[in-house]
Amino acid sequence: MVVVTVAFFIFGLGDDNFKKIVLKPDNVPISGLIILLIFFTWLSLSQAYKNDERIDEGKPVDEHYEAPNDKVLVWPDLVYVELISLILFSAFMLIWSIGLPAPLEEPANPSESPNPAKAPWYFLGLQEMLVYFDPWYAGVVLPTFIIIGLMAIPYIDTDPNGSGYYSYKNRMLSVSIYLFGWLVLWNVLIVIGTFLRGPNWGFFGPFEYWDSHRLEALTNVNLSEFFYIKWLNMGLPSNILLREAPGLLVMFLTFAVLPPLLAKTALKSFYERLGSARYTIFVVLMIFGVLLPVKMYLRWFFNLKYIISMPEFFFNF
Repeated sequence: MVVVTVAFFIFGLGDDNFKKIVLKPDNVPISGLIILLIFFTWLSLSQAYKNDERIDEGKPVDEHYEAPNDKVLVWPDLVYVELISLILFSAFMLIWSIGLPAPLEEPANPSESPNPAKAPWYFLGLQEMLVYFDPWYAGVVLPTFIIIGLMAIPYIDTDPNGSGYYSYKNRMLSVSIYLFGWLVLWNVLIVIGTFLRGPNWGFFGPFEYWDSHRLEALTNVNLSEFFYIKWLNMGLPSNILLREAPGLLVMFLTFAVLPPLLAKTALKSFYERLGSARYTIFVVLMIFGVLLPVKMYLRWFFNLKYIISMPEFFFNF
């Protein structure tokens, strides 16, 4: 995977549009982030699979050590390594600062906004979420649930097996939650916002010219409009609850019916191991997380804007 990613970047540099975006001083760290992220994800999972094989064969894991024979002293072993790392990294940053000019522009002009106006790279995930959800959800609720979900991993999966060493088989739940929350719900959105969002926050391919005059004529519709106007060929009801009944039904099925259904079918083993309380927290957090890629898919392919739209109460979801 790392080789494929590096090869893609090298091949893409032959395209002027791709080269202009990737080698922009602001975006160079993100390019490095992608490669390092894929490499260390592969490295950790590779070590986990090796340990799983060693455990199945009855051998100790690679991280196993015999105290006190395998003890490593802070001085000079650890401090020496840290000192060398500090020197090398300082030299690397010095060369980087000389080779790449700081992406400083002219003083801000209130009468002229950059196009596209992008947040710092570490907030681009939030900015991308705003395309699919209202600010109250994309900027507050969803990031909070992502952080809480990652923090809750050791409290949800309390199995002591797999602690202190890499293992996927023994910590399948924890590793899966972390990879989904960290890679899919955060880093993928940063990559999309950095490399695939161009002028007017339009969606551009990796080798596509960023034309500031291109406007996408998208007619985003709500689920209620899909249901009543497109499917039933009738007008929207004047009653708010009746109008949003399809969306409310979808949310009820998602949060009230789906968790107990999964507890008796696909996630039965998780329910028996976690118990009702931890299982409920786990499923609710996962549903909130899965709703993001689902909503992205519905927007991209069906132009769905909101599942529930109640502008009368400033509530849209």
